[in-house]
This record gives sequence, C-alpha cells and structure tokens, in this order.
Amino acid sequence: MNKWKGKSKGTVSGYRIFVWCIRNIGIRSSYFILYFVASYFVLFQKKSNRYILYYFQKRLNYGYWKAKRSIFKSYFTFGKVLIDKTAISAGLREKYTYEFDGIENLRNLLAAKKGGVLISAHIGNFEIAEHFFADIDFDCQINLVTTDQEVTVIKEYLESVSVKKSNIKFIYVKEDLSHIFEINQALSNNELICFTGDRYFEGSKYLEADLLGKSAKFPAGPFLIASRLGVPVVYVYVMKEDNLHYHLYARVAQNIKNRDSQGLLQSYVDNLETMVKKYPLQWFNYFDFWDDVD
Repeated sequence: MNKWKGKSKGTVSGYRIFVWCIRNIGIRSSYFILYFVASYFVLFQKKSNRYILYYFQKRLNYGYWKAKRSIFKSYFTFGKVLIDKTAISAGLREKYTYEFDGIENLRNLLAAKKGGVLISAHIGNFEIAEHFFADIDFDCQINLVTTDQEVTVIKEYLESVSVKKSNIKFIYVKEDLSHIFEINQALSNNELICFTGDRYFEGSKYLEADLLGKSAKFPAGPFLIASRLGVPVVYVYVMKEDNLHYHLYARVAQNIKNRDSQGLLQSYVDNLETMVKKYPLQWFNYFDFWDDVD
C-alpha cells in the first residue's frame, strides 16, 4: 500500500529547467513542455495512476474514459502550478492576476489581535499567496507548520532566483513537541499559523472522517492544536483559473466548540469537499488516500 511518507517528490534540477524555460521562452510556452512531462507520468507512474484513477472513477463517479483522460489533465495542471510558483518566485508576479474571495475574514482575524490558524490542503497553490497580499496591504507574518524538511534545498534554490525573499517562516514538527512552543509564541505576536490538513502519514496520530463518500484518515495534529488554542480558524485555498489568474478563498470555521477536534475536522472536510468538486484536477494527493485500492 502506497502511503504518504511525510516527504514530497521533486528535485532542484526540475526547478532549474522550469526557470530556464520561463526566462527564455516565457510562461505560456513553458506549459508546452508539460505535454511531454505529463505523458511520461501517465506511461510510467503506474502506482500513482491507479490511485488517481480510483479518485476520479470511484469517488467523483467519472466514467472510465473521462477518468483516464483526467489522469493526464491532473499531471498537466500540477505542472502548470509548479511553473507558476517558480515564475512568481523569480519575479514575474506582474504577469498574473489575482482575485480575493473572503479577504475580510483574514483582516478581521488580525484585527482581533489574537493571531489565528489557517488550514489549507494540497489543492491549488497556497504557497504563492504571500506574493499577492501586498496588493491589499495585508502585512502579517505567516508560519507554515510542516514535516517536509527534505525539500529545503528546493526552497533555497527558489530563494536564490527570487527577486524578493519569501516572508513565510517554517515551523517543523519535532518529536519533542517543541514546535508547540513556537506556535504559541507566533500567536502571541498576532501572527498566523498555517497547517495543511489532508496528509496523514503512517505512524502518526490521525482522525477519520468521510470525504467524497468514503472514510479517510487525516493528520490529528492540526485539528487537535487548532481546537485547543482558542483563536479563530480560517480555511484558505489559492486556486488556479484560466489565463494566469488565481482565486484566493478564505472561509471562517463556524460553530466550532473548544477542544472539539473531530468537529473541526468535519467542518474542514465539508469545506474541502466543495473545493475538490469545484477544482477536481487541482487536488494533488497522488497516493492511496482512502486505503481502498487493491
């Protein structure tokens, strides 16, 4: 069974190729190379293809051939998101447009001066959000809680080609739980803590909830912590639209009781499901998410 191991795939050489293409042939022309990249993945990534086929066919109820076509489209869309992330980091922010949907929820959160928790998912392209916040005078420190330490070299490379360094701080989950103190310190400074709530890895604590009609495991940490902090919780997603346009969604978690981690998870899953159905090609979890693929 192929489970997520707490690490993401990707190499610096792949990002170097993206940067070269973006600088020499442009963003949209760079998308063309993705036809070859996506085709390679369709032909040779047999395991992930099975899991994505299950997602489209069994969970979204696509017909067989539509589901098969969607595998290619998913890889292709993921490639475009990576190219956009690289292009924006390399100083081409002005090539993109941005739409804010619920930004007042983030402003209200900061106005309360208690800090706040953002919960996102591996859907769309949340990492580029900070590049657009300057357009709305949104001055706030964002701290991303992550287990994904092995891609530091990729972050360092992107910073080396960036015209403006990222302001996002990373809080790495540690076995001694010292990350809890970092989270509390950030909140006391009226900063935002961001989790992704849709990747559990084996050996860690988890909670279960139904997503797209089937029970799945979710990491317990984000929901246990967020439900105990006594600060506002907002679900955030940055979704790719056509013509180099992005759409930011921010929705406040409603009617969440203190220390009710399961209730917070259910609220999150309900919200995530609406986004997955609206942007089915942009949910990038290429593993056996539901533990249901033979």
